[in-house]
Amino acid sequence: MRHASLAMLLVAACASSSCKPQPITMKPGARTFTPDSYPSVWEAWTRDKESFAWKELAHEIFVSATFESWEFRWAYVVRYAYDYSLAPEARDEMLQASLASSRQEHRFFVTLSGMDFKESNLAGKTSAWRVLLIDPEGNQTVPLLIERVRRPTAVDRVYFPQVNPYRQTFRLTFPAVDADGRKTIPDGADSLILRFTGARGRADLRWRLRPSPTG
Repeated sequence: MRHASLAMLLVAACASSSCKPQPITMKPGARTFTPDSYPSVWEAWTRDKESFAWKELAHEIFVSATFESWEFRWAYVVRYAYDYSLAPEARDEMLQASLASSRQEHRFFVTLSGMDFKESNLAGKTSAWRVLLIDPEGNQTVPLLIERVRRPTAVDRVYFPQVNPYRQTFRLTFPAVDADGRKTIPDGADSLILRFTGARGRADLRWRLRPSPTG
């Protein structure tokens, strides 16, 4: 039996939770997700922000970002493996590779639109926006990589419902540990911010975290 559409499941989940983000955990460890778990996990790790310029009667920025955390990656692989009928060995290999990557980098799937198409290209030289990952102490980290996804795939469009023809799509990668050995999201952090800032304005996407033990 096919799954219900992600859009319908997300609307139901949003209605039941009043769309109020709850604290989520960065703690690694085994998860017991099923393919049907994916919509609620996607919602838990996705944030949206809209900034409107009344003078120009236009959006300064409309941005959505999914933090591809340890937990998100686990749910993603379970859903992907089901949809594509991967053998258990292939699923486990994909999962271990994705989880290992999550220890080395923090990755975000982002869609964005603004007042000007070229200015909204985060990977372009004329981008209006600087992107920063900010920890609870205010330490700022710049991306290692900003990749523009020119043609989102079927997987992108289905697994990331924020993708649409009116927004540009990007993958942002930040180091888990900076050049000075500092963890960019410290153990015990109770929040993190993905900031889009520049002459056009500012949009902060915030994730509330359940602090993990630091010892």
